[in-house]
Amino acid sequence: MKLYYSPGACSLSPHIALLEAGLPYDLVKVDLRAKKLENGDDFLKVNPKGQVPALALDSGELVTEGPVIIQMIADKAAHKGLAPVHGSAERYKLLEWLNFITAELHKNFGPMFSPVLNDEAKAFFKDRVMGKFKYVDGALAGKDYVMGKEFSVADAYLFTMISWADRLKFDISDLPNLVAYKARVGARPKVQEALTKEGLLKAA
Repeated sequence: MKLYYSPGACSLSPHIALLEAGLPYDLVKVDLRAKKLENGDDFLKVNPKGQVPALALDSGELVTEGPVIIQMIADKAAHKGLAPVHGSAERYKLLEWLNFITAELHKNFGPMFSPVLNDEAKAFFKDRVMGKFKYVDGALAGKDYVMGKEFSVADAYLFTMISWADRLKFDISDLPNLVAYKARVGARPKVQEALTKEGLLKAA
Protein backbone atom coordinates (compact mmCIF):
# COMPACT_ATOMS: atom_id res chain seq x y z
CA MET A 1 0.00 0.00 0.00
CA LYS A 2 0.99 3.61 -0.52
CA LEU A 3 -0.13 6.43 1.74
CA TYR A 4 -0.13 9.83 0.10
CA TYR A 5 0.47 12.35 2.85
CA SER A 6 1.53 15.86 3.76
CA PRO A 7 3.39 16.34 7.06
CA GLY A 8 1.01 17.13 9.90
CA ALA A 9 -2.06 17.15 7.67
CA CYS A 10 -5.09 14.93 8.34
CA SER A 11 -3.12 12.12 6.67
CA LEU A 12 -1.33 11.80 10.02
CA SER A 13 -4.36 9.86 11.23
CA PRO A 14 -4.07 6.92 8.77
CA HIS A 15 -0.28 7.06 9.13
CA ILE A 16 -0.68 6.38 12.86
CA ALA A 17 -3.31 3.73 12.09
CA LEU A 18 -1.01 1.91 9.65
CA LEU A 19 1.78 1.76 12.21
CA GLU A 20 -0.55 0.66 15.02
CA ALA A 21 -1.94 -2.02 12.70
CA GLY A 22 1.53 -3.25 11.76
CA LEU A 23 0.69 -3.19 8.05
CA PRO A 24 3.40 -2.69 5.40
CA TYR A 25 3.16 0.59 3.48
CA ASP A 26 5.13 3.18 1.56
CA LEU A 27 4.91 6.91 2.23
CA VAL A 28 4.52 9.31 -0.69
CA LYS A 29 4.86 12.98 0.20
CA VAL A 30 2.53 15.47 -1.48
CA ASP A 31 2.94 19.23 -1.93
CA LEU A 32 -0.69 20.20 -1.44
CA ARG A 33 -0.30 23.75 -2.75
CA ALA A 34 1.44 22.72 -5.96
CA LYS A 35 -0.51 19.41 -6.18
CA LYS A 36 2.78 17.68 -6.93
CA LEU A 37 4.52 14.58 -5.64
CA GLU A 38 8.16 14.70 -4.54
CA ASN A 39 9.26 13.38 -7.95
CA GLY A 40 7.35 16.18 -9.69
CA ASP A 41 4.40 14.07 -10.85
CA ASP A 42 0.92 15.56 -10.89
CA PHE A 43 -0.92 14.50 -7.73
CA LEU A 44 -4.27 15.24 -9.38
CA LYS A 45 -3.63 12.28 -11.68
CA VAL A 46 -3.47 10.11 -8.56
CA ASN A 47 -6.32 11.73 -6.66
CA PRO A 48 -8.48 14.19 -8.63
CA LYS A 49 -9.74 15.58 -5.31
CA GLY A 50 -6.24 16.96 -4.75
CA GLN A 51 -6.42 16.07 -1.07
CA VAL A 52 -4.69 13.82 1.40
CA PRO A 53 -4.98 11.22 2.72
CA ALA A 54 -5.23 8.88 -0.21
CA LEU A 55 -4.40 5.21 0.15
CA ALA A 56 -3.37 3.24 -2.92
CA LEU A 57 -4.09 -0.45 -2.41
CA ASP A 58 -1.99 -3.23 -3.89
CA SER A 59 -4.96 -4.01 -6.16
CA GLY A 60 -4.55 -0.62 -7.80
CA GLU A 61 -7.66 0.83 -6.17
CA LEU A 62 -7.43 4.25 -4.53
CA VAL A 63 -9.31 4.93 -1.30
CA THR A 64 -9.88 8.51 -0.17
CA GLU A 65 -11.49 10.24 2.84
CA GLY A 66 -9.72 9.77 6.16
CA PRO A 67 -12.55 8.23 8.22
CA VAL A 68 -13.02 5.53 5.56
CA ILE A 69 -9.31 4.86 5.17
CA ILE A 70 -8.69 4.35 8.88
CA GLN A 71 -11.60 1.92 9.16
CA MET A 72 -10.23 -0.04 6.21
CA ILE A 73 -6.83 -0.17 7.90
CA ALA A 74 -8.42 -1.39 11.14
CA ASP A 75 -10.37 -4.08 9.30
CA LYS A 76 -7.25 -5.28 7.49
CA ALA A 77 -5.66 -5.91 10.89
CA ALA A 78 -8.75 -6.98 12.81
CA HIS A 79 -6.68 -8.88 15.38
CA LYS A 80 -5.23 -5.56 16.58
CA GLY A 81 -8.63 -4.38 17.83
CA LEU A 82 -8.38 -0.91 16.32
CA ALA A 83 -12.11 -0.92 15.50
CA PRO A 84 -15.04 -2.94 16.85
CA VAL A 85 -16.53 -5.62 14.61
CA HIS A 86 -18.99 -4.64 11.88
CA GLY A 87 -22.61 -4.55 12.97
CA SER A 88 -21.85 -4.29 16.67
CA ALA A 89 -23.19 -1.50 18.87
CA GLU A 90 -19.59 -0.47 19.54
CA ARG A 91 -18.88 -0.15 15.81
CA TYR A 92 -21.72 2.36 15.50
CA LYS A 93 -20.28 4.25 18.47
CA LEU A 94 -16.97 4.40 16.61
CA LEU A 95 -18.79 5.71 13.52
CA GLU A 96 -20.47 8.31 15.69
CA TRP A 97 -17.08 9.51 16.90
CA LEU A 98 -15.56 9.53 13.41
CA ASN A 99 -18.47 11.55 12.06
CA PHE A 100 -18.22 14.01 14.95
CA ILE A 101 -14.48 14.48 14.48
CA THR A 102 -14.73 14.97 10.71
CA ALA A 103 -17.82 17.21 10.71
CA GLU A 104 -17.47 19.19 13.91
CA LEU A 105 -13.70 19.44 14.41
CA HIS A 106 -11.96 18.84 11.10
CA LYS A 107 -14.26 21.02 8.98
CA ASN A 108 -14.20 23.88 11.48
CA PHE A 109 -10.40 23.81 11.62
CA GLY A 110 -10.01 24.14 7.84
CA PRO A 111 -10.89 27.85 7.55
CA MET A 112 -8.33 28.75 10.21
CA PHE A 113 -5.53 27.67 7.87
CA SER A 114 -6.88 29.89 5.07
CA PRO A 115 -4.62 32.79 4.04
CA VAL A 116 -7.60 34.85 2.83
CA LEU A 117 -9.88 34.80 5.89
CA ASN A 118 -9.58 37.74 8.30
CA ASP A 119 -8.88 37.39 12.01
CA GLU A 120 -12.52 37.97 12.95
CA ALA A 121 -13.68 35.07 10.79
CA LYS A 122 -10.93 32.82 12.15
CA ALA A 123 -11.92 33.74 15.71
CA PHE A 124 -15.47 32.60 14.92
CA PHE A 125 -14.25 29.16 13.83
CA LYS A 126 -11.85 28.96 16.78
CA ASP A 127 -14.75 29.52 19.19
CA ARG A 128 -16.70 26.76 17.46
CA VAL A 129 -13.81 24.31 17.75
CA MET A 130 -13.22 25.18 21.39
CA GLY A 131 -16.89 24.51 22.09
CA LYS A 132 -16.56 21.08 20.49
CA PHE A 133 -13.38 20.39 22.45
CA LYS A 134 -15.27 21.16 25.67
CA TYR A 135 -17.75 18.45 24.71
CA VAL A 136 -14.89 16.01 24.02
CA ASP A 137 -13.28 16.88 27.36
CA GLY A 138 -16.49 15.89 29.11
CA ALA A 139 -16.87 12.72 27.05
CA LEU A 140 -13.33 11.65 28.00
CA ALA A 141 -14.00 11.79 31.74
CA GLY A 142 -12.95 8.46 33.26
CA LYS A 143 -11.70 7.13 29.92
CA ASP A 144 -8.24 6.44 28.56
CA TYR A 145 -9.43 6.69 24.95
CA VAL A 146 -12.62 7.78 23.19
CA MET A 147 -13.99 4.23 23.12
CA GLY A 148 -12.95 3.47 26.70
CA LYS A 149 -9.86 1.52 27.73
CA GLU A 150 -8.64 0.52 24.27
CA PHE A 151 -6.99 2.67 21.59
CA SER A 152 -8.96 2.82 18.32
CA VAL A 153 -8.54 4.51 14.96
CA ALA A 154 -10.81 7.30 16.25
CA ASP A 155 -8.00 8.23 18.63
CA ALA A 156 -5.57 8.60 15.73
CA TYR A 157 -8.00 11.08 14.16
CA LEU A 158 -8.78 13.02 17.33
CA PHE A 159 -5.08 13.25 18.22
CA THR A 160 -4.42 14.76 14.78
CA MET A 161 -7.04 17.43 15.44
CA ILE A 162 -5.50 18.23 18.82
CA SER A 163 -2.12 18.59 17.10
CA TRP A 164 -3.73 21.19 14.83
CA ALA A 165 -4.89 23.07 17.94
CA ASP A 166 -1.24 23.09 19.03
CA ARG A 167 -0.13 24.54 15.71
CA LEU A 168 -2.72 27.30 16.00
CA LYS A 169 -1.71 27.96 19.63
CA PHE A 170 -5.06 27.11 21.17
CA ASP A 171 -5.08 27.18 24.97
CA ILE A 172 -6.69 23.93 26.13
CA SER A 173 -5.22 24.07 29.63
CA ASP A 174 -8.69 24.37 31.20
CA LEU A 175 -9.73 21.06 29.59
CA PRO A 176 -7.87 18.61 31.87
CA ASN A 177 -9.25 15.41 30.35
CA LEU A 178 -8.23 16.54 26.86
CA VAL A 179 -4.76 17.59 28.06
CA ALA A 180 -4.20 14.20 29.71
CA TYR A 181 -5.57 12.40 26.65
CA LYS A 182 -3.23 14.29 24.31
CA ALA A 183 -0.24 13.29 26.44
CA ARG A 184 -1.43 9.67 26.67
CA VAL A 185 -1.90 9.24 22.92
CA GLY A 186 1.21 11.26 22.09
CA ALA A 187 3.33 8.95 24.22
CA ARG A 188 2.35 5.83 22.26
CA PRO A 189 5.42 4.47 20.42
CA LYS A 190 3.65 4.21 17.06
CA VAL A 191 2.34 7.77 17.34
CA GLN A 192 5.89 8.94 18.08
CA GLU A 193 7.11 6.95 15.08
CA ALA A 194 4.56 8.57 12.76
CA LEU A 195 5.45 12.05 14.00
CA THR A 196 9.16 11.31 13.54
CA LYS A 197 8.69 9.93 10.01
CA GLU A 198 6.77 13.06 9.02
CA GLY A 199 9.50 15.30 10.42
CA LEU A 200 7.26 16.63 13.19
CA LEU A 201 9.31 15.16 16.01
CA LYS A 202 13.06 14.87 16.26
CA ALA A 203 14.34 11.34 16.45
CA ALA A 204 15.64 10.46 19.90
